[in-house]
Amino acid sequence: MIPFLDLKTQYLNIKDEIDTAVLKVLESTQFILGSEVTALEEEFAQYCDADYGIAVNTGTSALHLALLAAGIGAGDQVITVPFTFVATVAAICYTGATPVFVDIDPVSYTIDVTQIEKAITDRTKAILPVHLYGQPANMEPILEIARRYGLTVIEDAAQAHGAEYKGQRVGSIGDIGCFSFYPGKNLGAYGEGGMIVTNNPEYTRTMRMLRDWGQERKYHHVLKGYNYRMDGIQGAILRVKLRYLEAWTEGRIANAKQYDELLADSGLVTPTLMPYSRHVYHVYVVRSLQRDELQQKLNEQGIQTGIHYPIPVHLLEAYQDLGYQAGDFPHAEKAASEVLSLPMYAELSPAQINTVAQTLQSLLQGVTV
Repeated sequence: MIPFLDLKTQYLNIKDEIDTAVLKVLESTQFILGSEVTALEEEFAQYCDADYGIAVNTGTSALHLALLAAGIGAGDQVITVPFTFVATVAAICYTGATPVFVDIDPVSYTIDVTQIEKAITDRTKAILPVHLYGQPANMEPILEIARRYGLTVIEDAAQAHGAEYKGQRVGSIGDIGCFSFYPGKNLGAYGEGGMIVTNNPEYTRTMRMLRDWGQERKYHHVLKGYNYRMDGIQGAILRVKLRYLEAWTEGRIANAKQYDELLADSGLVTPTLMPYSRHVYHVYVVRSLQRDELQQKLNEQGIQTGIHYPIPVHLLEAYQDLGYQAGDFPHAEKAASEVLSLPMYAELSPAQINTVAQTLQSLLQGVTV
């Protein structure tokens, strides 16, 4: 069997370091925030070329606090994409603001920058591009539009640790960048976790208070805040794993290159590396008109796959109140019906990639893909 993700092998490769780091936290009894989380904030901010890092308990919390720090609330509008994990949109709704969708570019799967201006109203306060699958959105036009209209840019970099846009690390390109450390992410905790990075000291102060019940010091609550603090154990684990992130990323890039070569004449649509991009391949996504049939047959042959994501947010039952309908975002809807994520992680062997590709080629013979 070739698993979609293999966290067990990754853990066993660094087990001694992880176990030592966890035991150190147990000995210190700094279970909430503490020195390991503070060190992680500094090291991850440095990794992103940002001045400040604010560790939180989930990627969703990171998005929520970033929006609040930017002053977004009831009555405001935030522009984003419907083809993303639901947390992007949920976080906007948590603030009381309204998500306003713009379709994706069908090649990069990130926001279509040519459609952003048409979505701006006098209520628009921010643009929230998503670096989907590990490939950066086209940030230069986004920043130019944002500057012209006085909008905040908050990057959803939940899937893009180490990705670069024209040589600059994502997260530090806009005003605020938000990351997830969900276990399956390129940098994943052993539980939940998230991080916000920014160069703005006022945003930093606000978000540090908001994650900790709004207090600047114990029992002195300046804001009405939240319990979004990161556990000390997750901070210690992530510090160990951060040291391996670049090597793991290069492994993913090499694996993607092997997939590209083996699937070049398969008829499947493989990922397009945009010219401005360092793509970190959180997932490796192909497209097929026979997606569901392919997934079933791959599963029968012991190859696990995923779909990211089968329904765009504007068509989810939970978000029908936003008033969108089928046909509003044709590129997002078409992608949702065709995308299939193949196994992708640094520990994936060339032989396993070869097996996946050969199996796909075999299944596709005589099939309209």
